[in-house]
Amino acid sequence: MVNELIGNDTELLFLGILIFSIAVMFLSLAYLHNQFKKKDERMKMTRERAMFYSYFAIMVYYFIFIILLGLNLINLSPIETIEILASLTIITVFLSQVVLSKIY
Repeated sequence: MVNELIGNDTELLFLGILIFSIAVMFLSLAYLHNQFKKKDERMKMTRERAMFYSYFAIMVYYFIFIILLGLNLINLSPIETIEILASLTIITVFLSQVVLSKIY
């Protein structure tokens, strides 16, 4: 009965990955709050660079998933694929901001 309500273990795994990525986002925003509340050039440059680098990382993720799914090397449902790509996108954007805030 419970298994019918919440789904199988793989659905919980992919949901857990998405929740983990949101936790990474919140921790990154909490870490960056003091720097981002000041609207200075350093904050703007960090955000711009993070989005620039994240764009290329996300394109690499998409390219890898297209190859893996096209060659049937992995067997994922569309919702699982979207959840993985969404979580990778969230983690990439916010962790790149944290890394770049240390550099700049």
